[in-house]
Amino acid sequence: MYDVSIVIVSWNTRALLARCLQSVFDTTSNLDFEVIVVDNASTDGSQDMVQQWFPNVHLIANKENLGFAKANNQAIRRSQGRHVLLLNSDAFVRENTIERMVAFMDAHPRAGMAGCKLLYEDGRLQPSCYTFPTLFTEFCIATRLDRLLPKSPLFGKYRMTYWDYGDVREVEVIVGAFMMVRATAIDEVGLLDESYFMYSEEVDWCYRFKRNGWKIYFYPHAEAVHLWGGSSKQVPVETLIRMYRSRVAFFRRYYGKCSVSLLKLIIGFNCLLRVGPGAWYYFRTDNPRMRQKHQAFWRLLRALPSL
Repeated sequence: MYDVSIVIVSWNTRALLARCLQSVFDTTSNLDFEVIVVDNASTDGSQDMVQQWFPNVHLIANKENLGFAKANNQAIRRSQGRHVLLLNSDAFVRENTIERMVAFMDAHPRAGMAGCKLLYEDGRLQPSCYTFPTLFTEFCIATRLDRLLPKSPLFGKYRMTYWDYGDVREVEVIVGAFMMVRATAIDEVGLLDESYFMYSEEVDWCYRFKRNGWKIYFYPHAEAVHLWGGSSKQVPVETLIRMYRSRVAFFRRYYGKCSVSLLKLIIGFNCLLRVGPGAWYYFRTDNPRMRQKHQAFWRLLRALPSL
């Protein structure tokens, strides 16, 4: 049995995937580990790159894009590690990061999963821990109170922006970019829910881990650089709709129909705030990012009844 099975799901991120894999092999030397790459039908040569440059990596080459949860589950089923590390293809581990995380998990037997400190490429801290979403946190996001008052434990609660990420802490949710999970805990809780194509699958998983009595930790003494959105940036409009569809699905599953109705009202209000005032700017800007953002929220508003 390996100390850790490192699982990386990729979709058209050839250069990032190569950098991610190289970072794993360059920085991890004192563990018995395996690497499993699941490629979701990339058309950019990712599969050939893995086979040629990293022959020791186990490659699962899907013929269609199965989504994040289902692809991870394919690898988890094949994994043979005491722990499983879900690592994004746009995340690059630093020296001894994986060893330190394995040591932390071994020292905390009730830790079902743990995340490390994530940084942007310029060295800035990247928020990587969240609370479970509620109607109140969604309202704060829609009205941007979380941005206006980030240091408030009340309004900055969801993204935990009042915290400096300087200490070991039990948290509710860690992002799936770097998520180390105990294999025996997966056996008890189950795999990722494949009804989520992308987004909220890790929130759902964390919720089930907590419900089953497992602890989830943030560990600041191991680091990785995360670029954020390596795959999702390729389809920004679809990404926004998928993100909110998954959020609605989470509320429907755990909070009930009434909460879903209220959540849709909040999302609609969020869209109107961005589509209405943004319309004037939309017709007067050549910035493609701003145009895409306006289109994305307009599409989301139209799709809201069917979410």
